[in-house]
Amino acid sequence: MRTETGTVFRLEEYKPTSHLLHEVDLSFSLYPNATNVVSKMVFELRNQTSAGTALTLDGDGLELAGLFLNGRAMGADDYSITADGLTIRNLPSKGRFTLEIHTTINPEANTQLMGLYRSSGVYCTQCEAEGFRRITYFLDRPDVLATYTVRVEGPQDECPLLLSNGNRIDEGVLDGGRHFAVWHDPHPKPCYLFALVAGNLGLLADTFKTMSGREVALEIYVEHGKEARAAYAMDALKRSMKWDEDAFGREYDLSVFMLVAVSDFNMGAMENKGLNIFNDKYVLADPKTATDQDYANIEAIVAHEYFHNWTGNRITCRDWFQLCLKEGLTVFRDHEFSADMRERGVKRIAEVRLLRSQQFPEDAGPLAHPVRPRHYKEINNFYTATVYEKGSEVVRMLRTILGEEKFRAGIDLYFDRHDGDAATIEDWVRCFEDATGEDLSQFALWYEQPGTPNIAFATDYDTDSRTFTVSATQTLKAPIAGSGTRAMHVPITFNLLAKDGEALSPTQISGGRVDDGVMHLTKASEDFVFGEIDQEPILSTLLGFSAPVTSLPRPDRSHLLFIAQNETDDFARWDALNSLMTRHISAAVLSDDEAADGEEVFDAILDTACDDRFGQAFRALCLTLPSEQDIGREIQNDINPDAIFRAVQSAYESLSTRGAARLGRLYNSIDTSGEFSASSKEAGKRALKNRLLTLLCYAADETELAAERFRSANNMTEQLHALMLLVHLDGETGPEAVSEFENTFGTDPVVMDKWFTVQATKPGSGALHNVQQLANHSRFSWDNPNRVRALLGAFSAGNASGFNRQDGEGYNYLCAKCAQIDAKNPQLAARLLTAMRSWKSLEKHRRNKALAALTELDSKPRKSRDLSEMVERMIR
Repeated sequence: MRTETGTVFRLEEYKPTSHLLHEVDLSFSLYPNATNVVSKMVFELRNQTSAGTALTLDGDGLELAGLFLNGRAMGADDYSITADGLTIRNLPSKGRFTLEIHTTINPEANTQLMGLYRSSGVYCTQCEAEGFRRITYFLDRPDVLATYTVRVEGPQDECPLLLSNGNRIDEGVLDGGRHFAVWHDPHPKPCYLFALVAGNLGLLADTFKTMSGREVALEIYVEHGKEARAAYAMDALKRSMKWDEDAFGREYDLSVFMLVAVSDFNMGAMENKGLNIFNDKYVLADPKTATDQDYANIEAIVAHEYFHNWTGNRITCRDWFQLCLKEGLTVFRDHEFSADMRERGVKRIAEVRLLRSQQFPEDAGPLAHPVRPRHYKEINNFYTATVYEKGSEVVRMLRTILGEEKFRAGIDLYFDRHDGDAATIEDWVRCFEDATGEDLSQFALWYEQPGTPNIAFATDYDTDSRTFTVSATQTLKAPIAGSGTRAMHVPITFNLLAKDGEALSPTQISGGRVDDGVMHLTKASEDFVFGEIDQEPILSTLLGFSAPVTSLPRPDRSHLLFIAQNETDDFARWDALNSLMTRHISAAVLSDDEAADGEEVFDAILDTACDDRFGQAFRALCLTLPSEQDIGREIQNDINPDAIFRAVQSAYESLSTRGAARLGRLYNSIDTSGEFSASSKEAGKRALKNRLLTLLCYAADETELAAERFRSANNMTEQLHALMLLVHLDGETGPEAVSEFENTFGTDPVVMDKWFTVQATKPGSGALHNVQQLANHSRFSWDNPNRVRALLGAFSAGNASGFNRQDGEGYNYLCAKCAQIDAKNPQLAARLLTAMRSWKSLEKHRRNKALAALTELDSKPRKSRDLSEMVERMIR
């Protein structure tokens, strides 16, 4: 394990490598405890006037078994080894030369799950961001691109499957029951995209014909007996390939595309060229074991990793500071794909909910950083919501600012200009400037300035001149000392509505730039003046959430009710209802007068939920009240999680009691007993029925209806939701249902993760005891990242009242377990700790308890770089 070194990597210190790498030839002889790796690399000194320049290669936990230059063994004076790498001297200063490096590694002992590891009998790799250095000494950085030829040798009985990137060009049988396969990837790539899988897995096969008529073999590998559960992932893959051709003109470029599902994996999935490796929870699905959210996640993540073939693989990032260039862009692409596959408005609401719950707190707390960070100690800690989700929002804003046609011209130029390149944010922005003639220097500030801007609106209607003025002001409180706060280009989509709810078509007569329903706020404060308006309009802004901003102060209640009842934009309508309920619950927490008068808000929600003009998925979202975390974000300071929990529960009780009769009739009118379909329409029907079931359980103050649904449900979506209600609301049959669920699904790890999560998220101070008991359960393992996230991650990040105990024991438990996990899997430990990112916003007593727990963790003498940097940023 690489321990804390104190090294800080800075964007401004970037330098190209001393040597160019042209070709890589790898040979693996697989053994569980002593795999032999031979790497032959063709190098050339970048500046051939710099004779005598040493070559420094990265390495981590390697055993050097041999070093050769052009076939000749190198002597002890020719190289030196440190804990972090290998420095080689006395190299040729002219022409190309071949370095051959022999290393020995122990896949069985690799609990970090980075590099080459062996889990459940399967050899697997994960090399992003810096895992390849755990396989062989190498220039382990994304701007070093080379073509790879890989020979994999292993035992036929244990590893009938030998996979790597590219196309298979040879295979054969060897003595001693072993065999080999050789793979060649013709596309230059960085080492983080290298992949190897060897083991005994089942296969689901299909084909896809590209837009140029080539037939591509599609192969999904899973545990034997689970092939049928990969059918939806295969369908999602084929739809992704077709969509990328239609939407972006991007065609797949190899003869085979392989996807492998493994159970021990630190991430969701990895886009290795032609050989994507997936966490099996994002591949396996059938109605009995997967929820509708699982199906949606599989669809989105399969698409995301496939889309990386162009935005991440064919064009990669020059350095890890540019991570958002591949991740934010690809998230935008998978969002657009899912919106086309499902209900666009509902998908957009889900995206914004995730952004607000994950990225906004990151932007407001000690883990804040720009979309493109400028320094880091451990890059693993920057696979964040800011890079992914806010990075996607920045791309979306670029499209809003330029319009569809200009955006497509810019991204086409990006694909053409940088294919086979390692690009930067500057390269990306320049493509759009060159394609459109626009100056995007101010827009580029979104990549550089951390924090969430706030937009304040004021309006004025002049009856004499028939003009309507919108005054918009942007402010940005920098969360990082010394970070800039310059005005940014904020695209604000808007409507002006008449009193009857009809949209007006105003004529702009002066002020800032307005086009195609977008106000372009480019100054700290700017007016937009519209004329020829016969009545004072109602302003509706940020339709579709056109920019990742807050908007305070919010309009008054009557304004929000009007938007909720009249706006045609799904997001704006939902956001108005959500804002009303958020304010109502927050007022109850703070004992404000507004909390006493919620009938109008409840009725607006009930009216929308019972209105057949809206889709059922949208209506389900409107019946989903703000979470405890949402309310805490609204209150911002001196947060009391217990008070918030009580207020949220009270709101559920009030809403359900007020609407019990209407909700009951609607519930009974929805039939979900037919044959299961994963379509968005049917998923919306189940989502609405589940929300109604929740409210009816609150209205009746008992869970018999949930018990009946648990027994009769023909799909996991409804059965799991019913189980959650029985557990969280202390249903009489809850313990029986928990036992029955385990007896039914105990041997299925993906489903049992849900079982652990349901119990870990039961609210209240008793949650910690439940988690501690479950951690001793025979089906729990601290070595499996999915199981740890399902229990400890769900408890700390998804159970606000249970985790934030007044005695601080929740914080102590998480920090102690992070220290324990860090010894084996630093990346997992660091990510779990992000559950405490908002500790400074808690009330004083809990704040002190959280700080004490973090300080105790910080005092541990041996921590990984991952965890050390995370703690340092938390308590700085």
